Amino acid sequence: MINSKEVIDLANAVNYQDGAVVSKEIIKGKTGSVTVFAFDAGQGLSEHTAPFDALVYITDGQAEIMISGDIFNPKVGDVIVMPANQPHSLKAIDRFKMMLVMIRS
Repeated sequence: MINSKEVIDLANAVNYQDGAVVSKEIIKGKTGSVTVFAFDAGQGLSEHTAPFDALVYITDGQAEIMISGDIFNPKVGDVIVMPANQPHSLKAIDRFKMMLVMIRS
């Protein structure tokens, strides 16, 4: 986890690894968390649900994100919200990095 009062180079907070998904938690609290991820091409997270909203901000590459059967292809600079209790999955079209913000309410 990152120390407070620290400037974070978000694009380089995690590095790619061949055939893997790499993550680093930046903030974890009672009301939510912020985690950065690096996905190698073809890697992903299988369909699942979460009991709270999740905001994804793409910092590098391109992903395929499915939310309740709808497919989205956000690219660098895009943000998408995965609503609470709706099935979603992510897959790297190319290598991609994202920041995930989870808000518990």
